[in-house]
Amino acid sequence: MNDIARAASVSKGTLYVYFPSKGDLFEALIRYDRAQQAEQLFQFGPDDDNLGQVLTRTGLGLMRNMCRAEHLAHMRMVIGVAAKYPQIGKAFFEAGPKAGAQRLGLYLESQMARGRIAHADPVLAADQFIQLCQAGYFKAALFCVAEPDDDDAIQAEVAAAVAAFLLICRYKSAG
Repeated sequence: MNDIARAASVSKGTLYVYFPSKGDLFEALIRYDRAQQAEQLFQFGPDDDNLGQVLTRTGLGLMRNMCRAEHLAHMRMVIGVAAKYPQIGKAFFEAGPKAGAQRLGLYLESQMARGRIAHADPVLAADQFIQLCQAGYFKAALFCVAEPDDDDAIQAEVAAAVAAFLLICRYKSAG
């Protein structure tokens, strides 16, 4: 708390006015950080017609961020405290994985409406794509079986996820 107060140029007492506990402050920091990440990674424009390219761009951005040593350490910390402080796990989930899947789901819903992919629950489909991206290398890095920041492994994992997702959703190209 001292470090945070010093970085914010306020007293510890001032922090406790806004955040009654360390857990509340941690939850607010998590929500802010995850929301910033979702905003940066899950942006789709009207010209994003090529689903494969959009998924590749999104998957690479997501996995490059998630497989950084700093992010992996952050995730391990949240996982470690979530049983004791479920509000922290909930904040991380809602502002991170859930928000990302909802943003990607909106894009997939537009592709479904245009007849480009099979109709399904778009948020569930988005979550499934994200899980495909995390299937191998990410989990190995999370559990310290693989080194973080291996871009070759990230590219291979995302390419496989995109190929599987396009096959599963019966993608029809614009051409």
